[in-house]
Amino acid sequence: MSVSGLIASPSRCCLRLPDCNQGLVCRQVPSTPIASKPKAKFGKLHLERLTVSFRRWKMQKTHLIKCAMDASYGDMASESAMFPRINVRDPYKRLGISREASEDEIQAARNFLISKYGGHKPSVDAIEAAHDKIIMQKFYERKNPKIDIKKKVREVKQSRVVQAVTSRFQTPATKFIVKTSIAFIVLGVLTVLFPTEEGPTLQVAISLIATFYFIHDRLKSKIRTLLYGAGAFIFSWFLGTFLMVSVIPPIPILKGPRSFEVLTSLITYVLLWVSSTYLK
Repeated sequence: MSVSGLIASPSRCCLRLPDCNQGLVCRQVPSTPIASKPKAKFGKLHLERLTVSFRRWKMQKTHLIKCAMDASYGDMASESAMFPRINVRDPYKRLGISREASEDEIQAARNFLISKYGGHKPSVDAIEAAHDKIIMQKFYERKNPKIDIKKKVREVKQSRVVQAVTSRFQTPATKFIVKTSIAFIVLGVLTVLFPTEEGPTLQVAISLIATFYFIHDRLKSKIRTLLYGAGAFIFSWFLGTFLMVSVIPPIPILKGPRSFEVLTSLITYVLLWVSSTYLK
């Protein structure tokens, strides 16, 4: 319109409104209401448009956030690894521990595997099942202890007494072992086949002489031969008598008034053979 000879355009203002597709959009709004429309109707119309545009923008933003969260959780689910030993039947091998592992080591292995494969439920179930089985087995072993024969034998061999005794023996040549074995086997056969009323006195005397001979043949020392031979004979005879009286039951094959002396002599021959062959 023209004012004082000047032509001017009506002033406008820019109102930035959120749009669902383009973000914030500058909308030109007249600063003065149009003369043909009432002021109240103009304000109500623009308020409704503003409200609808804001709601659309808010719904679009919420949808984008939800899609981002779904994508994030989907990536986490796809990255969860499966336990590689899930089908191993041995619970110790499944957890990767030895059978001598302590309870602390078992618990540490379980916690480590759970923290690593916790996103895969079948893996967690397999780890928990192996852990529970091992714990129950350890509890049963404590309640019903089992004797470890190999461990007991190892402890006996490592004891000072056994080591002191075994250190007094050594293995000779094979020919010498065969020679002593034949001599004492012949004495045992003669004692069984030709028992006398006085007992196997002659055979026992021959076994003592054979013991002295074999010990001197190995050690080349008369003093040690006398000490070892006499000591071995006395120890063997007393041990044989004790075994026959207290431990070994009567043998039906050997009958006769001197069966006790015969069995004692056989035990003595065995001990004298060991002494004359292996004593160092």
